[in-house]
Amino acid sequence: MKYMIIEKFRNGDAKRVYQRYFEKGRMAPDGLTYIESWVDEEMKMCFQIMECQDPRMINDWIENWQDIVDFEIVPVITSEEAQKRIRKMI
Repeated sequence: MKYMIIEKFRNGDAKRVYQRYFEKGRMAPDGLTYIESWVDEEMKMCFQIMECQDPRMINDWIENWQDIVDFEIVPVITSEEAQKRIRKMI
């Protein structure tokens, strides 16, 4: 399953988030795969696509960051998968 992870840097502090990343890496458990990410131009939010079979892995990963980042987790499917599902309904 893929997830859109919306990260809101506490106090808009990207420097603190990136400093931890530079020192410790993503700190994701084995089985949680980083796909791609984008950061807003103000550097206050990050939008990531992550993939895993067990959503509890996301919670394990969040524990490493929740003191400096607020998270919203959205399960997502590709547009292609959405089209296939819709075609079955039509």
